[in-house]
Amino acid sequence: MAFWRISICSLLLLLLSSSTMATASIYRPRKRPTSSLIQEKFIQCFTGSSQFYIPLSTAFFTPNNASFTSVLQSTAQNLRYLVPSMPKREFIITPQHESQVQASVICAKRLDIHLRVRSGGHDYEGHSYVSQIESPFVIVDLSKLRSIKVDIQDNSAWVEAGATIGEVYYRIAEKSNIHGFPAGLCTSLGIGGHITGGAYGSMMRKFGLGADNVIDARIVDVNGRVLDRAAMGEDLFWAIRGGGGASFGIILEWKIKLVPVPATVTVFTVTKSLEQGATKLLYKWQTVADKLDEDLFIRVIIQTANAGKNNAKTVRTSYNALFLGNAERLLRVMQQSFPELGLTGKDCTETSWIKSVLYIAGYSSNTPAEILLQGRSTFKNYFKAKSDFVKEAIPETALEGLWKRLLEEDSPLMIWNPYGGMMARISESQIPFPHRQGTKFKIQYLTLWQDEDNASKHFDWIRRLYNYMAPYVSMFPRGAYVNYRDLDLGMNKNINTSFIEASLWGVGYFKDNFMRLVKVKSRVDPNNFFRHEQSIPPLPVQARY
Repeated sequence: MAFWRISICSLLLLLLSSSTMATASIYRPRKRPTSSLIQEKFIQCFTGSSQFYIPLSTAFFTPNNASFTSVLQSTAQNLRYLVPSMPKREFIITPQHESQVQASVICAKRLDIHLRVRSGGHDYEGHSYVSQIESPFVIVDLSKLRSIKVDIQDNSAWVEAGATIGEVYYRIAEKSNIHGFPAGLCTSLGIGGHITGGAYGSMMRKFGLGADNVIDARIVDVNGRVLDRAAMGEDLFWAIRGGGGASFGIILEWKIKLVPVPATVTVFTVTKSLEQGATKLLYKWQTVADKLDEDLFIRVIIQTANAGKNNAKTVRTSYNALFLGNAERLLRVMQQSFPELGLTGKDCTETSWIKSVLYIAGYSSNTPAEILLQGRSTFKNYFKAKSDFVKEAIPETALEGLWKRLLEEDSPLMIWNPYGGMMARISESQIPFPHRQGTKFKIQYLTLWQDEDNASKHFDWIRRLYNYMAPYVSMFPRGAYVNYRDLDLGMNKNINTSFIEASLWGVGYFKDNFMRLVKVKSRVDPNNFFRHEQSIPPLPVQARY
C-alpha cells in the first residue's frame, strides 16, 4: 500500500517539474472529413473487418434514420445529456456478434474516430452516449449482446455485456431458487458497465460486490483482439473489475460466480418522519449498520414529503431491508442489535430471493418476475448526483442542518447504504474498488427535476449540500463511488488526458489503486484510444521508463 502512495507522490513531483511531461498528447486534432464521408469510410471498413454479416440497416443508425432517436434514447437515463445543445453523434452501431465489436474498434482506430460504449445507459454523466471533449464520435451500443448462460452445477454464469442485471437475476432464479448474485438493486443496469465500477447491492455485506464475484471475462482490446482472463493477464483482469468503464477495452461478457441464497428471505420497510424521531433513530442506525449480522442489509432512503394535518413539508427516512433468512430469526437479530427501529412481525414479508429483488427495486408485491426481462429503465429524469463515504457517525446537530437543506430543494433524494461484514474483510487492493474496512456507509445524493431550463438552480443546491457535508465524511482523500460519476470532481479536457488533473478525481474513486490502474493503462492502451471525460490516463511517454 505504501509503495503506491510513494509512487503517486513521486510521479506528481516528476510531472510538475516538466511542463512537457504533464500531458499525454497522443492524438492531435486535424481537419475532419464530412459526416457522410466518415460514415462511408467506416461502413466500408466495418463490412470488410467483421466476420459475421448482418444487414447494415439493423446495425447502423445515422441521424437521418427514422429509428435513430429511439435507439439513442432507448436506455439513456439522464435527460440532461439528451438536450439539443449536447454534441451530436455521427452514428450508432448495434453489434449482434462480437466480431462486429472487434470491427468497430479496428475501424475507429484506423479512421481516428472516437468511440463511446454503452451497455445499459445508467452512467450518471452520460459518458456512454455523449462526448463533451471531442468529435466526431460514434456510439457502440451493446444492447443486442445479452446472452445469459447459467451453469448451476458449476455455480457460475457467462453473461454478455448488454444484458441487464434484472435479466441475470431472472435467469438464475429460473434454474434455481437457492442461487443468486450479489449485484445492483436497480434491475435495468447493464451488467457490462455495472461491474466495471464495482456493482454493489443488497447482499454486499454477505458476499461483497459483484466485481468481487467475477471469475473470468472476455474483452476486445485496443487492437481488436478478444481476450479472456488467461490471455489478458492478471493485471488487466484486476483493472476491469472496479476500475471504471471504457478505459481498457470493451467488455463482451463476464463469467460470474453464483452465491447461495436461502429458499426463504425476508424484506421490510419501516418509515419514520422527523416528527416520529427520525433524527435520533438515524443516528443510532449509523452506530450499528456496519456491525449488524451480515445476513442483514438495511439501507436508508431519505426524501421530503408533505404530511400531517397541515400537509406540511417534512423529511422521511425509510429503512429498506433484505434479510437472508426467515422473519423469526430476523426479529431476534433486530431485537438484539437495533430494537430502536421497533420492527414487528407485521412489518416483515417472507418471500423468495427473486421476489426480494423486485421488492428492493420498488415494484409492487403482485408484480410478476417476468418484468425483469423488459430490459429497459422507466426512470428518465434530469438529475445530478454525488457520493460520499462515511467513517464516523454524523452527529445529530449535523443531521438537523442536513434536514434544513433538504427541505429547501424541490425533489431531493439521499440513499445511505451500509457497509461492514464481507466488505470490511476484503482488502482495499483486491480489486480497484478500495472503500472497504473502516467505512460505515456510503451516501448517494440526488436532485431531480423535469424542466431543463432550471438546471443551474439544482446544481447550485447539490453543490452547497456537498460542501456542507465535507466535515462529516471521508477525507484525504474525500472518497467517491466511480459508478456515480461526478464531473464536478474534475474531467479530462479535449483529446488529451492529463495525469495531474485525472489524479484529482482518480484518487477519490480509487485511492492508492489509482496508480496501479494508470500503470495498467500505460501498458495495454498507451496511446489512450479508450478515453472519456474521466477515463484512466496513461503515463506520459517520458514517465514510463
